[in-house]
Amino acid sequence: MRLAFMGTPEFAVPSLAELIAAGHEIVAVYSQPPRPKGRGQQLTPSPVQAFAEAMGLPVFTPASMKSPEAIATFQSLDLDAACVVAYGQILKPEVLEAPRLGCFNLHGSLLPRWRGAAPIQRAIMAGDRQTGVQIMRMSEGLDEGAILLSEVMDIRPDDTAASLSERMSHIGAGLWPRALAAIERGGVTGTEQTGEPTYARKITSAEARIDWSRPAADVDAHIRGLSPFPGAWFEIAGTDGPIRIKALMSQVAGGNAAPGTVLDDGLTVACGQGAVRLIRVQRAGKAAQSAQEMLRGLTLPSGTVLSSSSEPPRGDR
Repeated sequence: MRLAFMGTPEFAVPSLAELIAAGHEIVAVYSQPPRPKGRGQQLTPSPVQAFAEAMGLPVFTPASMKSPEAIATFQSLDLDAACVVAYGQILKPEVLEAPRLGCFNLHGSLLPRWRGAAPIQRAIMAGDRQTGVQIMRMSEGLDEGAILLSEVMDIRPDDTAASLSERMSHIGAGLWPRALAAIERGGVTGTEQTGEPTYARKITSAEARIDWSRPAADVDAHIRGLSPFPGAWFEIAGTDGPIRIKALMSQVAGGNAAPGTVLDDGLTVACGQGAVRLIRVQRAGKAAQSAQEMLRGLTLPSGTVLSSSSEPPRGDR
């Protein structure tokens, strides 16, 4: 089939690789424009752009797919279909209707649960036991299209957003050849979504602050759901002001004390109910490390009380 691929993050790269391997003609790859990155703030192409260019594919990075120029270019491609994976831009009806067979999206949840920008993070943060990947026919509404193919997956107790995303990206990529074959045959119409939708709003830095007054299971899910980015965080007192620390991995542990109290020399922290043991952390401006490595250079004796947000983080229920 004659395809356009539209995607931006690392999550989308396995899908593009699968479409290439399946023998489809990728006539255009669309990705978000390069962004400043690193200490030098050099413009850096997205993972999809970098991979596509390495494969010799033509890449388009319009600042907006709503501009008349971008729409006209897309319409001129004479596409059979467009495959979209975490592209990051809203597509207007003129774009959705341009390919002969339509535009199709790979989404990282079991719709209509977790429509929107951060479905993988939200699923872990909410304590969901299962999630999935689905290919749907795109419509004007936010992730409201009919479902063509699904694969249900368990969320493991030690999953982070990174580990779950990695697993989902490869399982989702494997759905594309089957979906496109069925679409080309006209053998699939899709199943309309049913049930009450929930929305996976974009994660904010303020929301990422840990609220130790919540039950340990909720704090653990909050930490793992935001790892590695943006990273759930707390602060401790420093000689030159507060020191921000990201918690990247944790596990539920035993213990009781006032929320935020350090219980032992292994960085077990009391929560509203129970406690969590911090396993992997990252101080501001430093590389990620184990909690034990950090404690060799930072004293946090038992009884230290860590800062907490004044209200529960929003949007994870």
